[in-house]
Amino acid sequence: MPHSLTDIAAALGARLEGRGDLIVTSAAEPAMAGPDSLALAMDPKYAEGLVQGGARAAVLWEGADWRALGLEAALFVPRPRFAMAGLTRILDPGPGIAPGIHPSAVIDPGAQIGEGAAIGPFVVIEAGAQIGAGSRIGAQCFIGAGAVLGEDCLLLPGVRIGARVRIGARFLGHFNAVVGGDGFSFVTPDKSTVEAARETLGTAGEAAIAAQSWTRIHSLGAVEIGADVELGTNSAIDRGTIRDTRIGRGTKIDNLVQIGHNVVVGEDCLICGQVGIAGSARIGNRVVLGGKVGVSDNIFVGDDVVAGGSTKIYSNAPAGRMLLGSPAMRMDNQIELYKAQRRLPRLLAQVSELQKTVKQLVDTLAESKNR
Repeated sequence: MPHSLTDIAAALGARLEGRGDLIVTSAAEPAMAGPDSLALAMDPKYAEGLVQGGARAAVLWEGADWRALGLEAALFVPRPRFAMAGLTRILDPGPGIAPGIHPSAVIDPGAQIGEGAAIGPFVVIEAGAQIGAGSRIGAQCFIGAGAVLGEDCLLLPGVRIGARVRIGARFLGHFNAVVGGDGFSFVTPDKSTVEAARETLGTAGEAAIAAQSWTRIHSLGAVEIGADVELGTNSAIDRGTIRDTRIGRGTKIDNLVQIGHNVVVGEDCLICGQVGIAGSARIGNRVVLGGKVGVSDNIFVGDDVVAGGSTKIYSNAPAGRMLLGSPAMRMDNQIELYKAQRRLPRLLAQVSELQKTVKQLVDTLAESKNR
């Protein structure tokens, strides 16, 4: 939708210089911007791109001479990346879910649909489910019996919400996300090899254990999600075995993330792509887990922990710790260890040369004694 620079500046709390009546319909990188685009040039390195492109207005770095750059107007913001959040929200056209209930949707008479909710094609909503006012449900979504969805939620096509799941307001579920599938929990009639490994850590040797089949432990719990949570494409949150799996308010979860049964995730966490959190782990508030981080079952990760990409957390992590590596250790220590590993080939070569020199000296001394 078109917006004037005056309106955008007011929404972002930005300082506007030049023509406030200019209308823009999109945002663009400087070199690719047209006359109706707002160029995003928050750093001097983008100045050359502005000359190459055709933008009439741009978001610029503080101190930039917008006239010299050939622009008719400019916006200045104190924190450019934060301004990006507001700007993209203003310019996002949304998923295009039509108002009302599509004729092909299958909704149980016992379900409750809030005022202003939009239900897309081939949606299935089972008995006792509650859909909050203003929520939008994309095509082919499923909402199980007794599930509760808060106000102003958005489910993009293919999202699955299991029975009895409770989700707070303004939840955003991306394509094919699943909330409330069964936990991965199995047991054998007698002690299994997994249990033996846990108890002995292999110190008891490879004792023979009779062949057994796995028996499912059913998931009787559900999932509870706070307000303002986001769940990425093809991610899954398993229901609890007895108590609910819980995700705290404001937590953002990326694509292809697996959160196991009984896990508790705190508030305002950031969980990046391909993270796996094993069953019954507890994650504190404001924790950041980089891509491919793994968290072992039944451990605790404290508030404000930051784990870099591919970190593997096998034991409790204290609050505020910056972690990296496998196994996880303090980030500064891991970087020093990595540097040391890179020096190993050179060190080994030096040791080899030293061994040759010592051998030559020993041989020389031996010859001297034999004369």
